[in-house]
Amino acid sequence: MTARSYRIGQIVPSSNTTMETEIPAMLRAREGILPERFTFHSSRMRMKKVVKEELEAMDRDSDRCATELSDARVDVLGYACLVAIMSMGKGYHRESEARLHARTVENNAAAPVVTSAGALVDGLKRMGAKKISVICPYMKPLTQLVVDYIEHEGITVHDFTALEIPDNLEVGRHDPERLLEIYKRVDRTGVDAFVASACVQMPSLPIIQRLEDAIGIPVVSAAVCTTHQMLDRLGLERRVPDAGALLGGRY
Repeated sequence: MTARSYRIGQIVPSSNTTMETEIPAMLRAREGILPERFTFHSSRMRMKKVVKEELEAMDRDSDRCATELSDARVDVLGYACLVAIMSMGKGYHRESEARLHARTVENNAAAPVVTSAGALVDGLKRMGAKKISVICPYMKPLTQLVVDYIEHEGITVHDFTALEIPDNLEVGRHDPERLLEIYKRVDRTGVDAFVASACVQMPSLPIIQRLEDAIGIPVVSAAVCTTHQMLDRLGLERRVPDAGALLGGRY
């Protein structure tokens, strides 16, 4: 019997170069241990600088992207920009997910919608994390928006660092190996989990498991949490090798 293939749709900022590598990398690794197969499909929204004005304009474009992806009859649709959602107001991921799902329904191609912002919060809650520390690539005002958003969802942000990289292409070029030194600047006293990248553009997948092994608590990224929630929405086992505790099979 041939394993079923699932179509993964992503709404991606035009300058994002990471979600179309990290999400497929995780699901390809999963194909090595589980039967399901995946194909990947994207639609893009214009955004170059990670500033509030461009993020708001980009978010307005997400409805078009959802309709385009539903033309391809994707099985799940992911909104791959965490800070765009969080900059629109506390709890906005729920509004965005409902609205974009409605676009797929209108197109007679109903598909569940995941946002990386909602997935990060959900992933942390699934693990029972009540207190976390975070690395963000954003400028400090946007980083504070992210911190406030997470805390509004009932999770305390004990400490964070803002790398202050405004150009989204430069965020995508950030060497993930550097995170193995950067995390040492972040106070992790008493935290339940560590977010190595609260940004789907800042690469972190190669170091997630290594960092978790080094510090002895669950380590996630926005991309890891997005993959977890996509698998959840598809009703599939949420397990990916070497991607940290959240995708270890327990949750």
